[in-house]
Amino acid sequence: MRRFIVLAITVLLLLAQIGTAMAAPGAVNTRIKDIAKVQGVRSNQLVGYGLVVGLAGTGDSTKSTFTMQSIANMLKSFGVIVSASALQSKNAAAVIVTAQLPPFVKPGDTIDITVSSLGDAKSLQGGTLLQTPLKAGNGNVYAVGQGAVSTGGFAAKSGGSSQQKNFLTAGNIPSGAIVEREVGTTFADSGKTTITLALNQPDFTTASRISAAVDSRFGPVSQPRDAGSVIVSIPSEYARDVVGFIAAIEELPVTPDNAAKVIINERTGTIVMGANVTIDEVAVAQGGLNIRISAAKEVSQPGAFSGGKTVVTDKSTVDVTEQKANLILLPASASVGDVVEALNAVGATPRDIMAILQAMKAAGALHAELQII
Repeated sequence: MRRFIVLAITVLLLLAQIGTAMAAPGAVNTRIKDIAKVQGVRSNQLVGYGLVVGLAGTGDSTKSTFTMQSIANMLKSFGVIVSASALQSKNAAAVIVTAQLPPFVKPGDTIDITVSSLGDAKSLQGGTLLQTPLKAGNGNVYAVGQGAVSTGGFAAKSGGSSQQKNFLTAGNIPSGAIVEREVGTTFADSGKTTITLALNQPDFTTASRISAAVDSRFGPVSQPRDAGSVIVSIPSEYARDVVGFIAAIEELPVTPDNAAKVIINERTGTIVMGANVTIDEVAVAQGGLNIRISAAKEVSQPGAFSGGKTVVTDKSTVDVTEQKANLILLPASASVGDVVEALNAVGATPRDIMAILQAMKAAGALHAELQII
């Protein structure tokens, strides 16, 4: 019996080593929850038009006629009749209010809102947003926002100098909107027999791995529909506990697969390469041509008793220095670490690496999608 147990443990260790050897280099397991979501569970965007009051002379000027008209309409609702052309207030500003309505929120819950100036206001600091209906794309009001605006900054000016922190024409109101209407989701449909997992980054390999992970836990209940979704049948034992079933699926570990990609940001000089980037054997030469032009003043002195005049002339000197090009052979690499190490060996700067990567892509030696942002 003891010999059988030892043999079983040895077989399990060998299988674990084989599984480790078959794993992709640099592969990391992640939860299904982090790479996919249940289809039908999503947030909604809300937007509204409102007024911020209580500004210390930093609001919209009379040139913003829509602001003056809004103030007149607001006062009319309170029984105060005034002409928009007669208003000279700079203590109010017209704003656009935006918010994200999360899924499953109920009437009475609160959400954060963002307030942004629409006119020529200089600052919203110290202002208060008046009650503003927030609408979704279908035109229905789902929340109402109101409260003190927090800009998270300041502005100080004295004489010809000034100091400013952050943008004062936009601010936030934490928990500033009260939800008035619930958004229905397909998840709440009664008699539901299947759910659909939607991948954040569509990929056929990842969808297949998610299906395999679900089937290994619950049996043959899933089927990849395409690169972006996996249909999962709800087992009968979870018919009354769909939430528990989804929670169990979300915790399953999966190794996502991504296409080889190189992202280049030319504005900041940032280069990001994925783990699957590989190159073929290629030779790279890196060097530079420096041209330096210097100017100096020279005095031309005439000879004695020649009757000439002293003249100041400009003398320019042009020096051309060509650095010795570093020609290096980059071997075929199977990991991004090898690519980075080889490029560093050339002594290339980020700008040089961008040009080298683009040239390698044109030569067909770089096996990755090159994306410039």
